[in-house]
Amino acid sequence: RGDCDRNLSMQCCDRPKNTNVRISLPAVCFVWQIVMIILFGIFIRYDQESDAHWAEYRKFQNISSDIENDFYFRYPSFQDVHVMIFVGFGFLMTFLKRYSFSAVGFNFLIAAFGLQWALLMQGWFQSLDPMDGKIKISMESLINADFCVASCLIAYGAVLGKLSPVQLMVMTLFGITLYAVDEFIILNLIHARDAGGSMVIHTFGAYYGLSISWMLYRPNLDQSKRLNGSVYHSDVFAMIGTLFLWMFWPSFNSAITDHGDGQHRAAINTYLALASTVLTTVAISSLSQKTGKLDMVHIQNSTLAGGVAVGTAAEFMLMPYGSLIIGFCCGIISTLGYIYITPFMEKYLKIQDTCGIHNLHAMPGVIGGIVGAVTAAAASEGVYGKAGLINTFDFTGKWKDMVPSRQGGHQAAGLCIALCFGVGGGIIVGCILRMPIWGDAPDDNCFDDELYWELPEDEESIPPILEDNNHMRNRDV
Repeated sequence: RGDCDRNLSMQCCDRPKNTNVRISLPAVCFVWQIVMIILFGIFIRYDQESDAHWAEYRKFQNISSDIENDFYFRYPSFQDVHVMIFVGFGFLMTFLKRYSFSAVGFNFLIAAFGLQWALLMQGWFQSLDPMDGKIKISMESLINADFCVASCLIAYGAVLGKLSPVQLMVMTLFGITLYAVDEFIILNLIHARDAGGSMVIHTFGAYYGLSISWMLYRPNLDQSKRLNGSVYHSDVFAMIGTLFLWMFWPSFNSAITDHGDGQHRAAINTYLALASTVLTTVAISSLSQKTGKLDMVHIQNSTLAGGVAVGTAAEFMLMPYGSLIIGFCCGIISTLGYIYITPFMEKYLKIQDTCGIHNLHAMPGVIGGIVGAVTAAAASEGVYGKAGLINTFDFTGKWKDMVPSRQGGHQAAGLCIALCFGVGGGIIVGCILRMPIWGDAPDDNCFDDELYWELPEDEESIPPILEDNNHMRNRDV
């Protein structure tokens, strides 16, 4: 007993003495939701197509049918994107053997937390009505809020298993704020086009998460090495997330593009890039193993890289073969990233990237930004037609004199801004998350649901019953 007490006290002394003041999860959730109710009451209103005055507006605009309401154009894509956010991202991160509750549950928490703040932040920057000072939300606003949350879920992948739920909510709060500013600068001030978010969503989100992971580097994370891995059934669950993401990615990249040819083209380009990535990933994964077998990590993640890289140029005239080339290149780069770059980053750069978001989102996002810049600069009236060129790149209003070569430069500038916001913002937020009040997990308890969840017993402990129990006394006699 004495030895046990002494060992226990030594273990307690080894832990950091910074656990006196901690912000609790219930307090954060309750206070935040009350603040959201107040802010929504002050600022948020329906737009003209979701307001009850739609009937009057329809008559005034000579709109013949309710079917022309934007709901019927956008809702199918919104639902697909919504599934990606809550099911796709959530299940993709269930590969850890003892962190599935947290992967899905905290994904659910920070997505629901973040989309409310995203509606406000994006509304203040993009849909604030100057007449009454109100934010008018629509179906497109909901899609954009999901996009905003997606960038934070990407960042979540880099720190999966290492942060407390309160830290994740703080990371999401700052991430969405930075995203809204970044998005406004890139899309509105610079006038870059980024339909599928290769720059705004993936590049920003990935480097934001990687920078936070770098700031929160744990030299003793090996103490939880036993839990930083998968088992057979956890990889199967993660594959469910992969398939949902893979199937719905064409909707993700085409959700907010212009009705008609732009949306149609974005879906086709994404579809082809994803198909090409799967075959390339399987080939490289098999070639990289001495036995020629496949690595499930590559299949779960690298098969999605083409969807990321084609995002910026999804609505451009890439041509079907161009989409296949993008998918082909990303399958190679992403798979090799898991084999060589991730270990290098952890060993030499001190970046512990749990989900490998550098290979799935960061590098393909940068590739997507470069492809977008090159494709925009090479655009011509011969390929697009005069009206098509104006419509695709939105050369109207103050941008009516823009030419494709200059648009390519603006696209490149947008990529640089996304990188700056991701890295710079991640470093600042990482410093904030290092404060002891957030109650992060100790090094030896990372990647474990038991710290935050009530867990069912793995097996019921039923005492063994001997078949001939009733005859025991007779045997003794």
